[in-house]
Amino acid sequence: MLATWLTTAPLPLAGQDPDSIPKADTPPRGNPQNGKRLYDKYGCYECHGGQGQGSQLSGPRIGPSPSSFSGFLTYIRQPTGQMPPYTRKITSDAELADMYAFLQSVPQPPDVDKIPRLKALSATGKGR
Repeated sequence: MLATWLTTAPLPLAGQDPDSIPKADTPPRGNPQNGKRLYDKYGCYECHGGQGQGSQLSGPRIGPSPSSFSGFLTYIRQPTGQMPPYTRKITSDAELADMYAFLQSVPQPPDVDKIPRLKALSATGKGR
């Protein structure tokens, strides 16, 4: 694996800014709108919710994805637990890049302290 990366990793050109070189795990540019359509088409929302928010009763939170694109891709292809694998025969890497772009476009949920009712429950100890 390291040998593959060493032979395929981009090398800086003379005078090139190292920060302008794509990182090894830079996700391909995806289309979030198409990703949302595919996310719904493949039924991801059934376990992970419409925005990837997850649930304690079904699938984990996946949006915005805390994992790298390569981690996301690996898990989709070879999941652990109850999720079925989505092989390349089912969905392409480009489609997964679109779904990843959709999940990355989902805003982070607000902090509990920013939601007045939850903040009040937390302060009184009733939210526990």
